[in-house]
Parts: sequence; C-alpha cells; structure tokens
Amino acid sequence: MVRVLRVALATTALIIGLAAPAPAATLRWAAGRDIGSLDPDSFGDTFTLAFLNHAYEGLVRYDEHLKIEPALATSWEIVEPTLWRFHLRSGVKFHDGASLTADDVIASLKRATDDRSPLKGNLSAFKDATKIDDLTIEMRLNTAYPLLLNDLTNIFVFSKPWLVANKAEAPTDVGKAIENYATFHTNGTGPFKLISRTADAATIMEVNPGWWDKKRHNIDRIEFQPITNDSTRLSALISGSLDYTNTVPLQAVPRLQTTDGVKVLLSTELRLIFFALNFAEHPQSSPTAANPLRDLRVRQALDQSIDIEGLRRSVMRGLSRNTGALVAPAIPGFEPRQAVRAPFDIEVARKLLAEAGYANGFPVTLVCASDGYVNEEAICQAAASMWAKIGVKVALEIGPRAQITQKRVSGAFDITTLGWANEPAIDALSLLVQVVHSKTGAAGIFDWGGWGLPAIDKLTDDASNELDTPKRLAMMAEALMIAKKQMLFLPLHEQPMAWAQRDSVVSVVQLSDNKPRHWLTQLK
Repeated sequence: MVRVLRVALATTALIIGLAAPAPAATLRWAAGRDIGSLDPDSFGDTFTLAFLNHAYEGLVRYDEHLKIEPALATSWEIVEPTLWRFHLRSGVKFHDGASLTADDVIASLKRATDDRSPLKGNLSAFKDATKIDDLTIEMRLNTAYPLLLNDLTNIFVFSKPWLVANKAEAPTDVGKAIENYATFHTNGTGPFKLISRTADAATIMEVNPGWWDKKRHNIDRIEFQPITNDSTRLSALISGSLDYTNTVPLQAVPRLQTTDGVKVLLSTELRLIFFALNFAEHPQSSPTAANPLRDLRVRQALDQSIDIEGLRRSVMRGLSRNTGALVAPAIPGFEPRQAVRAPFDIEVARKLLAEAGYANGFPVTLVCASDGYVNEEAICQAAASMWAKIGVKVALEIGPRAQITQKRVSGAFDITTLGWANEPAIDALSLLVQVVHSKTGAAGIFDWGGWGLPAIDKLTDDASNELDTPKRLAMMAEALMIAKKQMLFLPLHEQPMAWAQRDSVVSVVQLSDNKPRHWLTQLK
C-alpha cells in the first residue's frame, strides 16, 4: 500500500509541475498509459505509432477523412504489378537538419521489414527497394498487392546517417526487451521535435519550425504524461491542469458531460475486442494435461457462457457494440453474417462441456493488461465470473501492458485479450495476415497461440495477391467465416472511444482509428 501511495503522490507532483506557467500555445495531454518506445519499429501498437507520428512520417498518410494522401512522397506509379516507383518530396529536412533522400527511405523500409522487426507484418509484401536518384525509389514486391499504400501509412522514415552514427540500424523489440539508441531518441521529419522524455513520467515535444507541410495547428509545445490513475487524470482535466486526454473511463462520461469547461468526444472505433485462445498441446494452467481449448465444443461453451449484453450494460456502460465478428462493419471483408452471435445459454454451455469430457470444468490462465483496452481488466474479471458458472476455473493474471505483452508474445497464456483495428490497412487483410494467419515469414506476427489453419492461410495468401476487388473481398469474407465457425477467437464488441478536452482547446480531429493527430489541433 505504501508503494502505491508514493506512486500516486509522484504522479500528482508531476501534474502540478506541468501545470506551472508554460510557453504560449502549449497542449497539456495525458493518457492512461505511456507509449511503449520512441522507436516506431519496436511494436505494432496503435497508440505508440499514433504518438510517434507527431515526430516521424511515412511516404503517405491518412487525411482527416481517412483517405490516403501524399506525405514524404509526392506521387507514385505502378511500373508493373510488383514494381512501384515513388517520387520523394524535395526540401524535406530531418530534425537534425539533414535532407531527406532516397537512401533514408530505403534504409527505413529495410529496417521495418527486417526478420527481427515486430513491424514486418505491417509491410508483408515488401521484397526490396532500389534508388533511382536522390528523390526517386522503386519498391519491389513479392507479388501483386492491392494495399501497399495503406500499409505504408505506418512505415515511418528515419535518417540513414543518424541510424548508422548511433548504431541503430537494427529494429528494437518491446516484446523481447531489445533496445538501442532509437528506443530513447528521435530524429524524424514530422511537425514536432522531441525535447525530452522520462519513461512513465513525461514526454515533451516542441513545434518543428522547418516542417515541410502547411501548418494547420497552432501548438508550440506538447507536454504528454501517462497518468494511469483515472481519478487523478480526470481531476487534472476538470481543474484545468490538463487540456486534453484521449482516454476517458466510460463510467466518467456522464459526469464530464455535465462539467463546465469540458467537452466529451464520444464514438465507436474500428477496433474489435476478442479473446484469443492458445492451441498449444498442453495448457499453461496444466502443463502435463491435454489442452481442452483444442476441442471446438469447449470453445463454443466458453462463447455461449458469456453474457454479452450484461457485459455491454455493466462493464462497458452501454457504449460498446456487441458482435460475433472479428472486424467492424466499416472494414472491407466484413459481411453481416459474421456478426451473428450464438445465444447466451449457460445450460447449453454446460452440455457442450460434458460432451467434450469436461463436465466438471477445467482450469485456465487468463492474461490481461491493466492499462490496455477500454475497461480490459473489468472485462476479464467479468468473463472469469461467467466462466466459473460452467465450472471453468480461471486463474486471472493482470499486470501492466509491458509485462503482459511479453507473456502474450511468448505464448504464456491459455486465454488472453486481443484488440485489432486493422491498422494501417483499414482492411480485413490486416487481421488475416498479421493475426489469423499461421506464423510463416512476415505473416502471423501476432499468432501467439498457434491458431492458424491451412484453409485460412491459402485464402489470405490468395487475397493478398488479388487485384480484383470483389474477388478479394469474397476471399477475405470466407476466411473470416472459417475462423468464426472454428471459434478460433471469441469476439466481444466494437470498442467505444471517449476523449475529452478543456475549453482551452478549440478543436481536435477524432477519427474511427482512434489516433490523435495534433498537427490538426487548434488551441485558444
């Protein structure tokens, strides 16, 4: 208890410190967790990548309507189905003053797709890149691929000389605790420069006066701090010590909606939340026993014993959207039949367990983060209680995201939470390639539980190479239906998204990918 109190006091002191007189046009921003690293290639985490997009940029980006537009590349053309040519923007400078060249882009592409890179699944079609001249590159793909531009929105460009000088050519890995200079420093081309960072305390950025783009924000300085305690974070917002947070606990929404000087931005994001199951021969909970999760009837029983409406009402405050699908309706590849859920029925679930030989239930280890998805800890606690009613004995392991990530990546779980927004492609191929596909090459990066199936792999591989859109959509829909019928995952809901801003903020752009874009933010 004493340790927790000290942490809370330290957090309060930090808020007071940042609330002191600051430069004009300072955005004081807090979230419920810190970013994982300053290296954008270190982990495919949406929030970390969104934050780092203020310092780093890609060849292309999504605009405020989630349409692709030029960024560090001004134009491109398809020379042949597996060869793309990109023309780079002239006059772009890195934060250290070096000019952007083709060498930087090629080094960045190779770094992100290195065999050791946790981000390689974000650019799975990449084969190689060559320099035509200082401002032109050609990118060779393994096969014809329809979503290259979508994927490139999350592949950020480093300065090659900076990487070499600081021995940071190799990617880092949050999940494996592999670090280098890029973990703690930045040198991008983006709208803001890093000034200082203390992990789990504060990250300070200032405006980049030499940014190539037309300035649409009026921010001089961003002061970001992770405040894991919801009450502390909201008290700071209400008091005016903070200007903005992109993590509002759902239970606080009604209060904030009636608080003078505070505006709540409420929507549903593209991210779906589901339980992922480990299909290893032996479960974590009983290393010498057969794994009950490999039996379809057991998976069906777990699914039908989840009171999804009760979960939505009590845990998600009525703000989530229940679903039986793995992708949101706005994602290409979705079909309405995917969203149909089997009815909540405890008796049917018990009968299924008995048929599978588990009439008395079995133990499982459920691994969840305390600072991950919206109300993740409460979701897991509720599920554990529901599964107990059919005899499933849940050992609940909850910890900070950094700790839980290592457990997930190493397969140290029976069941774990997983959320996917289909970033950066905004297409079902993202989930199918990176999560559902067997772990082979650049595919299956997030196949932590060995759930891949040959039939799904083939459909996914074929869809990856199909340029005929209707055919590609049909392949993806079929693959998702196989995953549904085999209950490889237990879908729950589309995640609600709640942000809040003080009246010191004129406007922020909130899109369904749940990524803050403060180069579009206006302060008073």
